[in-house]
Amino acid sequence: MNVSRKNIIDDELEKTFFRQGYKYVIGVDEVGRGSWAGPVVVGAFVYEGHHEYIPHVKDSKMLTRKRREGLYPDLTQHLFSIGLVESQDIDEINILEATKCAIDIAVKNLDISDAFFLIDGSFPKPFSFDHICITNGDEKHYSIAAASIVAKVFRDRMMEEYNILFPQYGFANNVGYGTSQHHAALKKHGVCALHRRSYKPIKRLIERNGS
Repeated sequence: MNVSRKNIIDDELEKTFFRQGYKYVIGVDEVGRGSWAGPVVVGAFVYEGHHEYIPHVKDSKMLTRKRREGLYPDLTQHLFSIGLVESQDIDEINILEATKCAIDIAVKNLDISDAFFLIDGSFPKPFSFDHICITNGDEKHYSIAAASIVAKVFRDRMMEEYNILFPQYGFANNVGYGTSQHHAALKKHGVCALHRRSYKPIKRLIERNGS
């Protein structure tokens, strides 16, 4: 079936690696790096040369929540994996190392050989598998954009579940980010187990209130 490529990020870079003999090109992207609470989550989306385009795939930040949710079932019919690191471990090792760990987890969960990885972002040390890192890759390349949607929807759903345990913070709406409503809730209720205590706004609040 031919799918219209209008509004779809192209796969020209992926094709370059297929021509080099790789069977798979895997897009990798994270979500939650700047959040005040909850895990950092990495999605890895497996793209194959015969894979049909899914219309309207683009960087998850450029899509509404409704559109991301609509794309998620089609994307997750294809092979993908998730890696995540929880807030307590982020505090232990810092967010950069936690993101790298989540990437390694997502890659190991796939257990795929003969693959090349396109990783969104910039990392000072290389990973142990064939890859390139691309700044703003989720805005440019289909496989990374697909990974960004998978990671975003997966994490948003996690935060909705956490909202049941900690309803006072509004995690279902702010998904852990530093909104004014979240900040007001922190001032009123203090921090919970999901908050990243090493992050400056949370750290300042703890120092001020001793909570």
